[in-house]
Amino acid sequence: MKNLTFALAVLLLISFGCQNQKKPEMKINPLLQSWNTPYGVPPFDKIETDDFLPAFKSALAIHNREIEAILSNNEAPSFENTIATLDRSGELLDRVDNVFNNLNSANTNPEMQKLAQEISPMITAHFDDIRLDKRLFKRIKTVHDQRENLNLTTEQAMLLTKTYERFVRGGANLPDDQKEKFREINKQLGLLSLTFRENQLAETNDFKLIIENEADLSGLPEGVIAAAAETAEADSLPGKWVFTLQKPSLIPFITYSDKRELREKLFKGYINRGNNNNAHDNKDIVNKMVNLRLDRARMLGYDNHAAYVLDNNMAKTPDKVYELIGSLMEAALPVAKDEAVALQKMIDAGGGGFELQPWDWWYYAEKLKKERYAFDDEVLRPYFQLENVRQGVFDVAGKLYGLKFVQRDDLPVYHPDVEVYEVQESNDSTLGILYMDFFPRESKRSGAWMTSFRKQYKRDGKNVIPVIQVVCNFSKPTGDTPALLSFEEASTLFHEFGHALHGLLSDCNYVTLSGTAVSRDFVELPSQIMENWAADPQVLKMYARHYKTGEPIPEELIQKMKNASHFNQGFVTVEFISAALLDMDWHTITENRDFDVMEFERKSLENMHMIPQIVVRYRSPYFAHIFAGGYSAGYYSYAWAEVLDADAFEAFKENGIFDTATANSFRENLLSKGGTEDPMKLYVRFRGKEPTIDAMLKRKGLKN
Repeated sequence: MKNLTFALAVLLLISFGCQNQKKPEMKINPLLQSWNTPYGVPPFDKIETDDFLPAFKSALAIHNREIEAILSNNEAPSFENTIATLDRSGELLDRVDNVFNNLNSANTNPEMQKLAQEISPMITAHFDDIRLDKRLFKRIKTVHDQRENLNLTTEQAMLLTKTYERFVRGGANLPDDQKEKFREINKQLGLLSLTFRENQLAETNDFKLIIENEADLSGLPEGVIAAAAETAEADSLPGKWVFTLQKPSLIPFITYSDKRELREKLFKGYINRGNNNNAHDNKDIVNKMVNLRLDRARMLGYDNHAAYVLDNNMAKTPDKVYELIGSLMEAALPVAKDEAVALQKMIDAGGGGFELQPWDWWYYAEKLKKERYAFDDEVLRPYFQLENVRQGVFDVAGKLYGLKFVQRDDLPVYHPDVEVYEVQESNDSTLGILYMDFFPRESKRSGAWMTSFRKQYKRDGKNVIPVIQVVCNFSKPTGDTPALLSFEEASTLFHEFGHALHGLLSDCNYVTLSGTAVSRDFVELPSQIMENWAADPQVLKMYARHYKTGEPIPEELIQKMKNASHFNQGFVTVEFISAALLDMDWHTITENRDFDVMEFERKSLENMHMIPQIVVRYRSPYFAHIFAGGYSAGYYSYAWAEVLDADAFEAFKENGIFDTATANSFRENLLSKGGTEDPMKLYVRFRGKEPTIDAMLKRKGLKN
């Protein structure tokens, strides 16, 4: 913590000097003070939007001084005085940046969005300055060239390698006459990505399906109707019902509403986000971003953006990605076509007189499942009260890793919905802090994610504990009824909690390598493997209890879930894989041109033989994973990691899903290691062999 302590001391001296000049008394910026909160969590109750810009400016200046100290060191470059010192630098900037970005995603406002447009190019330019600094790269290269003779630990060697590669990929080897163009590309990409996200949020918030006639609620579950009534009340529309594009509103409506024309209206509202030729249209942004990414990749010596991204991932090449996801599409597409035929037969048998459309699929699939398996997803909801599901993930972590979760109502939060937990080891020592934020609001982007306010690392012989955040958008409580989740939402909580465990159980020396700082196609393994416990009968009996009676979920219902587990998997797989293929098609372009975005998408889907009854999971104008997140040329990673997680869970099934030795091995060899070693080596160390696709295909029912 020495760097941060020094930085804060400098700021206090500056502040003292200002006071001696008898200037008007100014508020002390909480972002620049030592956080005297328990465990050093952010003092959300003291932070105001106006604090961020001056905090960023001060933190950037301090980071520059830390970099200059490395450069002015007269000693020969070494691992300690260059690589390790660089890893320790920027602690204050990381702190400010993490708070700002996390709040801008989970609890934004127009002022923060405007501020982000100003801050983004500052941050981009700052890190370009660092990575393009010839003097700094020369020191790093000197150490890297000597790596075989430095007697480094495995973790130190990986930090050195990744630092060197980060600078090379950041343009350090570019000729001077190209560096300015490189900077401009990075600046534009940062701003375009930010605007894409803001447009998507605006489009999601702007669309509302307002129902005035109670007859138009036909087929909808009572809880869904009650939630729509509460949304209407909040929108000053008493006596009406409002449905939104948030998943807890959208999915139940298109699954259960008997009103086909209203299903179509809401569904089209969702799939046309960012494609309405209005102020929030994202097509031009997509066009610019794919061209800029291609320009940058070529400057760095790659054929396309996908080759640039994948060179740093387990997959390594676009061909390997196409091979994996192509084989999945090949296995799933015939199944999806058979599913479409079955749904059309149901429509015809009911005298529908129309061809199956995408807004019909969810509705008729639910009816067909009920007919075949006497099973309706909605009957599960009373057994998945949010508090019970949350306790379920805690109990699973307790059985696997001996962890305990103690709620801390004394810690500051950024929104009243947020819960905070102190995560403890079995010996009561504190492992980390966990923030959980469950419900949708207009200030929060859609989806679910895990991130950190502070990553785990070690400094001066002391372990610095992580501060982790899990954010979701689940069905809210209505009236006297608590938040009751769908099973899909329950699985999402297990998924994001798996990411949280990856951050919480990190045991690394260097912040650059800790926690989830792993390749994109490996980072989903800890999250996706947790979903296996969500659906396991033994675990369901632990946490799935009726919210009124407290009775555990009946064995009969668990069996029905199991019987129906392979139902509709053709649709699920094709919907996902088509998005992964679309992502790859966008990022394997090799020529710059002015793309007609929707025509490019149409041709991409046509080439993969997509059937018209299914819409790609994320259409280009709202594909935030790849245009506003870190998954460009990486959406395939969920499938890649699913191969890993299905194979890895076999080890737990072989030895017992709560087997201590297997859990300890998974923690020691995978969860605790962060990015300190090659991920496949870590996996093989745990599993004893490389994975195959078989376990995943069998789990989906796509292979016998």
